[in-house]
Amino acid sequence: MTGAADRIAELDAALALRRDAGLARTRRVVQSAQGRSVLVDGRELVSFASNDYLGLANDPAVIAAACAGAQRWGVGAGASHLVCGHSAAHQALEDELAAFVAPCSGARAISFSSGYLANLAIVTTLVGRDGAVFADHLNHACLNDGALLSRADHVRYAHCDASALQRRLATSEAKHKLIATDAVFSMDGDVAPLARLLELADAHDAWLVVDDAHGFGVLGKGRGTLAHAGIASPRIVYMGTLGKAAGVAGAFVAAHPSVIDTLLQTARQYVYTTATPPLLAEALHASLSIIRNDSARRDRLHTLIARFRARGKALPWQLADSPSAIQPLLCGDSAAAVALSQQLAERGFWVPAIRPPTVPQGTARLRVSLSAAHEPADIDGLVAALASCVR
Repeated sequence: MTGAADRIAELDAALALRRDAGLARTRRVVQSAQGRSVLVDGRELVSFASNDYLGLANDPAVIAAACAGAQRWGVGAGASHLVCGHSAAHQALEDELAAFVAPCSGARAISFSSGYLANLAIVTTLVGRDGAVFADHLNHACLNDGALLSRADHVRYAHCDASALQRRLATSEAKHKLIATDAVFSMDGDVAPLARLLELADAHDAWLVVDDAHGFGVLGKGRGTLAHAGIASPRIVYMGTLGKAAGVAGAFVAAHPSVIDTLLQTARQYVYTTATPPLLAEALHASLSIIRNDSARRDRLHTLIARFRARGKALPWQLADSPSAIQPLLCGDSAAAVALSQQLAERGFWVPAIRPPTVPQGTARLRVSLSAAHEPADIDGLVAALASCVR
């Protein structure tokens, strides 16, 4: 038992170091459905923490579709898609998503349990030891993990710097090349130069993998950042998540049919994972109908974004240059970000502090997430609360 005690002591020492550095993470217990305000640890807080950008996570039509789906399909898929878990509801949703996003002519889609799994599947399927992944320096962790698991060269370029990417592509001798990028960056809120990245992908015969977790449903009239940028190509592999603006859960990949069939046949993250419950596909069908047809939600969201940015510029923290629902306030020091988040909670607002390693050292921040569910008074109240906090 002495050996086990030593190992436990090592873990405890490492955890203490995290706490001392202001990097310890805690889970807050939410006791209500998602919405503009939530009950957290017994307190009602106006939430600026959620990625529910269109307010669909608690929408009555989506809830009704989920209930009807449970009545029809039950609550579990039973197995992986390739065994017996692929329902008519899954197939209909995939067909609908492929047509809606349309990364290329005749695109198909395939569903995954999460965006993390989807990105691991894409990268490890399309490149291997003889390949190279060219990744934006601020990409989400799952794209980086996919590059590492693929055993390809992992070449990172400066954030949104297409010239730096071009130089790295020009000197690469890799047999297969893959450019991977967030579309809307999850902690900065800015948008990748997708049109230029596609030009480079064409020039260097590379795949372009676009992680649109935070753009789907919000930009391009809901179709995402490809529509926003006005691009389409057989070399684009598009990943969209369904637990953020779509309000439910899961993810999908849309691409040329040959790419989708290759993922279906060989991606371990797809082949060996139980399918999501069909009731979620039914809920997502209702959600997608709202995304497609209810432009008022997006208009309201963008009005709220403009309102926060106009008022937030007077605050003593740097407001990142973001046109999206993600509005970071840079604090620099991790302890300062945590303290500011706590002060806001005392004033009735939930805004999470984001610290390394999620963001680079020295760039700890508050991540303000806006939703169509918010009211203008919520924005004004948050700005007033921030102004009253001690820096």
